[in-house]
Amino acid sequence: MISIKSPREQELMRIAGQIVGDTHKYLIPYLKPGITTQKIDELARDYIISRGATPSCYHYEGYPANICISINEEVVHGIASSRKLRDGDIISLDICACYKGYHGDSAWTYPVGNITDEKKQLLEYTQKALFEGLSQVKAGNHVGDIGYAVSKYASAHNLGVVKELCGHGVGNNLHEEPDVPNYGIQGKGPLLKEGMVIAVEPMLNLGTADVYMLDDDWTIVTADNQPSAHFEHTVLVTKDGYEIMTKR
Repeated sequence: MISIKSPREQELMRIAGQIVGDTHKYLIPYLKPGITTQKIDELARDYIISRGATPSCYHYEGYPANICISINEEVVHGIASSRKLRDGDIISLDICACYKGYHGDSAWTYPVGNITDEKKQLLEYTQKALFEGLSQVKAGNHVGDIGYAVSKYASAHNLGVVKELCGHGVGNNLHEEPDVPNYGIQGKGPLLKEGMVIAVEPMLNLGTADVYMLDDDWTIVTADNQPSAHFEHTVLVTKDGYEIMTKR
């Protein structure tokens, strides 16, 4: 069932979302060649806890880390390790925090040092695809309007749209109804209503849209080893549009 959030729930989710946004800002200066993904994970954990929240991802359905850290061809759900960032990498941080029982969820992809022009365009176009999708968020529209806008923009820039993964509702569970795919048909899918909270999150690939899971049973990678980018905001559906709850 798709839930409508009360004013109290909305306020708690604003706080959770702000913690997520602030965690992203806190981590940016550390995203340099030589740092391990384990260190990034620990920094995120400590910062989230210092703000009175907990990392939502930790042990979520068995996930072993505090945030999801995915590099280059890794689309989502990469696990922190002793791997070090290298100049030219792109790194996606999917950060979720729980504050007094309510979650915030936002992913962003960052350059590490000097990246290729292709990767720069991938980041630029995927971020713009997020806001193309968000432009369709308002009471009276449908989930299909969001996905249609994302896929139309992605296709115009020859990017692969990952179909096996999607956005979702957010609340006192990290993943709630409805699913919010990055493709769809205008005017189709669940109706957006004022007070709903959803995460919109394009995952776009420089090459094929095809992906597969590694043997760790978590990390999703592109089938052709080309880089992937991931941009996500948690938003509140309003009468005339949306409110970003994971402001950076």
